[in-house]
Amino acid sequence: MRYKLTFVAGLALGFVLGARAGRERYEQLKKSAREISQNPAVRNAAESAAHNGREAAGKAFHAVSDRMGEHVPDSVAERVRALRDRGPAVEDDWGTSNT
Repeated sequence: MRYKLTFVAGLALGFVLGARAGRERYEQLKKSAREISQNPAVRNAAESAAHNGREAAGKAFHAVSDRMGEHVPDSVAERVRALRDRGPAVEDDWGTSNT
């Protein structure tokens, strides 16, 4: 109950402060977020993080499949293979490539 009350109080405080900031501040924050997300350094960092994550997931899959043998469900194995075979130049919903 305490956590629900804290959450509701935080939500109310955020609403009040957001209403006081107004539409101009919202548009300013939105513009700043867009500029940051389109920065080449940020995009490169995000793409390299995604690439490293895929490599780590592949290594983890191999380690688990070596230990588990044939006990890995076919649906999981097929999904991992499909993600691995997509290749490096596929764009996601945000317009970034999976390199």
